[in-house]
Amino acid sequence: MYEDISITQITVKDLRFPTSLQHDGSDAMHTNPDYSCAYVLLETNNNQKGYGLTFTLGKGTEVVTCCIKAMEGLIVGRKVKDIFEHFGNFWRTLTSDSQMRWIGPEKGVIHLATAAIINALWDLWARLEGKPVWKLLVDLPPEKLVSVIDFRYITDVITREEAIQMLKNREEGKANREKELLENGYPAYTTQVGWIGYSTDKVKSLCKEYLNKGFTAFKIKVGQNLEEDRKRCAMVRECIGDTNVLMVDANQVWDVNEAIEWMKNLAEFKPLWIEEPTSPDDILGHATIAKELKNYNIGVATGEMCCNRVMFKQLLQAKAIEYCQIDSARIGGINEILAVYLMAEKLKVKVCPHAGGIGLCEMVQHLQFWDFISLSGSKEGKYIEYVDQQHEHFKVPVVIQSAAYIPPLEPGYSVEIFPDTMRKHEFPNGEIWKNIRTS
Repeated sequence: MYEDISITQITVKDLRFPTSLQHDGSDAMHTNPDYSCAYVLLETNNNQKGYGLTFTLGKGTEVVTCCIKAMEGLIVGRKVKDIFEHFGNFWRTLTSDSQMRWIGPEKGVIHLATAAIINALWDLWARLEGKPVWKLLVDLPPEKLVSVIDFRYITDVITREEAIQMLKNREEGKANREKELLENGYPAYTTQVGWIGYSTDKVKSLCKEYLNKGFTAFKIKVGQNLEEDRKRCAMVRECIGDTNVLMVDANQVWDVNEAIEWMKNLAEFKPLWIEEPTSPDDILGHATIAKELKNYNIGVATGEMCCNRVMFKQLLQAKAIEYCQIDSARIGGINEILAVYLMAEKLKVKVCPHAGGIGLCEMVQHLQFWDFISLSGSKEGKYIEYVDQQHEHFKVPVVIQSAAYIPPLEPGYSVEIFPDTMRKHEFPNGEIWKNIRTS
């Protein structure tokens, strides 16, 4: 089917949105983020295109785009058939260049660049198949799906053979779960109410707005000032009531003991989890926090800045997290994310993806839909994060009904951005940024 199709060009754009002007996305660590992305366009000799991105917060996006350009020689000229028939091998080629891997390996800027390229390849594959990515994943035979994963460094937790068997064990009922998902969608929680730079009145107003939209789970940012956190938690709890779910997110600002003591002081507000309580690299620190907070019925969630499958493996092995928060653009794209889902399912840790940034909601929904239909078979106690920002820039934006993600039916990974958006938001010479500089 793809015999004569090859990749002829890769283009990358630095797109930035001035969200810092309204404090959108603000938290205890990232006080003035400009939601941004390194946006990849793959072109082929049959005029089919693939779109992908990796999310950033403004400054530094130029470094990611530079890295993507440096990887061009590993992609351009490749036959699409060869990539998709041996996707696991291609992924390893992309992450194992003997010179470039030195600035990773499999972490940081180089892995963000890898994710953007891999996401664009999955978008291309899904378009060639005429399916949304979630459906492409669901329809792949277990052996084929597992073949896209690089199992190096994780076979002490899960092997290729185990992964295949897990998927085969869940094949019964797939059609019914797919039907149920299309009818009812997948539960979402909202972080829109909780940015740390928002005023009290704005938080109250947003809580009311999202309650009216049917949301039952709300996340707020904490970590700058304990007394202010207590006041805001009390206010939000009063707004949403005792029966709805509250999550809190510290975005890595605390030391381990500080995190434990701080959360003991917030325990009366019954948070479901504390997200990113300390350094994202501190696996044993997360394990200590998780053990101490278990007595207060507070889970630990992390993963949006976990750099690769190996660190996720250790977080899961150490029982350091109760909620695994994969990010669709943080580690090396779908191939590596599938490995994390499989490990989490084997070790019975719930996956609740991180989303909210540019294109993250659009992409990560596909992965969670696949997990429900093909792997875990359950939505119980799970959510996809939702933030109602920048969706209007995508040709296939997320659809939320009754606080649930509704699966897209259009082919691809849902991240094709309108040309007008690219023109206005490309940094530094897009119309938006020129106006900001002259205002």
